[in-house]
Amino acid sequence: MKSKGPFMPFVMVCMLLFSGCADDSYESKMNTAEPASVELSFWNPFGGGEGDFVERIIRDYNTSQSKVFVKQLRLESNEYYARLSTALSLGKGPDVAVVHVDRLSPFIKAKQITGLDSLAKQAGFDFDEIESSNRQGVIYNGNDYAVPLDTHFHMLFYNKDILKKAGLLHEDGTPKLESATPDGFTAFLKQIHARVPGVQPMAVNTPYFQESFLDLYYEAGGELLSPDMKRAAIHNEKAISVLAFYQQLFASGLSDLNDQTPWDSFDQGKAGLWIGGVWEAGHHLGNPALHVGIMPIPPIFGSPVHWGSSHTLVIPAYVTEPKQLAAMDFMRYFSEEGGVIWGEAGHVPANHEVAKSSAYQELPYRKLFIASRDHVKFAPKTDKYAALFTTISEDLQNIVQKGIKPEEGLAALEKRLNQILAN
Repeated sequence: MKSKGPFMPFVMVCMLLFSGCADDSYESKMNTAEPASVELSFWNPFGGGEGDFVERIIRDYNTSQSKVFVKQLRLESNEYYARLSTALSLGKGPDVAVVHVDRLSPFIKAKQITGLDSLAKQAGFDFDEIESSNRQGVIYNGNDYAVPLDTHFHMLFYNKDILKKAGLLHEDGTPKLESATPDGFTAFLKQIHARVPGVQPMAVNTPYFQESFLDLYYEAGGELLSPDMKRAAIHNEKAISVLAFYQQLFASGLSDLNDQTPWDSFDQGKAGLWIGGVWEAGHHLGNPALHVGIMPIPPIFGSPVHWGSSHTLVIPAYVTEPKQLAAMDFMRYFSEEGGVIWGEAGHVPANHEVAKSSAYQELPYRKLFIASRDHVKFAPKTDKYAALFTTISEDLQNIVQKGIKPEEGLAALEKRLNQILAN
């Protein structure tokens, strides 16, 4: 990891400023007078295992210097964006906030977050250190508006004890999945079902089914929108096949449609397989009662492409200049110094040097994570994505929960998406 040296105080009462000082360079701001203490409010939606790692990063930053103190407000994920949107609209809220890359566009369009290029130069942060696929998502009109922290996506977690009982584990600890096709994968689950009674062969993320769907839909080569992003493109044979595949798993008892906490089912040893987020790796691998293995999602529908997103850090437009500089330094620290800790949680760090470091790469399965990251498909870059994603989530839930025929459900979904795009 590239070191930027010790934290330098950049929030101060600049006595030279009041005596007509025209030099507002970073070094001038750092060295002119006794610094004042600054408290930054940091909003994020990180709960569960992720929250523990964020606390470590914040604690380490606060103890690494004495000029800035970061205090976090952790919000429930289901209310996070509603509260953040209100705060940004009213001009009163966090000094630093987490925004998923697919949620940036409307905030930038409304001029509610600050461009970072000038602040980054002053704080010694180089955006060229960020993975290009992550950086492209935060550039608008040639300017960087957020610091990408990671790429996060799904991997296939498997319970080694269950697969061993089913005779489906190789000596090297990997699954004996002979055919990565819908039929081959189904046959694999049926063997678990027959040989290890009392467990789900595969827990499916039905509470967030849109992600489960997108993983396999993107494998099949599917797109959400037309190339010009003016029309929906989800009512097609690829999407129908993916939904039919999941519905067959539920109908055959290979997955439990009514499992509202499938992540817990896997963590408690009640499921053989689980397509879960890399952010769960630190938690599952740290469970001494769970003998877990991790691998990329098999190309069941033909390719290794799958859903993914990125957490980014932003500075609201209402934040004053001294706090902007403090916020930029915290964001720099999170990317460069905190990146390895964030990698321990399971995310693939967006910072090149962190991702290449031995400290990260020597963590279990991380080389597979990096390989899988390179096949992530990010959301379309549109300021209407939040509304589109909400509609996709609601309709896909209805299709699987109510047993709606895929073609019928997708036709209705595409119509709703086109209405959003037309307004």
